[in-house]
Amino acid sequence: MTTAREIMHPGVQCVSEDASLVEAARMMRDLDVGSLPICGKDDRLHGIITDRDIVIRAVAAGMDLSTTRAGEFGGHVHWVDASDSLAHVLETMGDNQIRRLPVIEDHRLVGMVSEADLARHLPEDQLASFVERVYA
Repeated sequence: MTTAREIMHPGVQCVSEDASLVEAARMMRDLDVGSLPICGKDDRLHGIITDRDIVIRAVAAGMDLSTTRAGEFGGHVHWVDASDSLAHVLETMGDNQIRRLPVIEDHRLVGMVSEADLARHLPEDQLASFVERVYA
């Protein structure tokens, strides 16, 4: 059985829930990513912020990017355990129409599964089916 650990990319960096949106955007730029997990002082996952969140929910709403905190964009986040099966990963992402999924082990973030990770590990027909579900 293929697990989330086997397909995830490890070494994911969190943005602090206290970081400003400017700091989060710079971190995304420097890491060349479109989303970041938000972690609290307890070193636990509190949410995910995307570049789209910053543009649509903050910039377009006229928020001050230097005083608005990443933690304000937390909320409910879907995740899988590192030992969960690839089938469970696909089900979670498909059912919730999400393209990035945090991987947790012992209550700590250990990696992230993205569409690119799935593209490297799925047969073409299974990948096409996944993409249809997420973008439907």
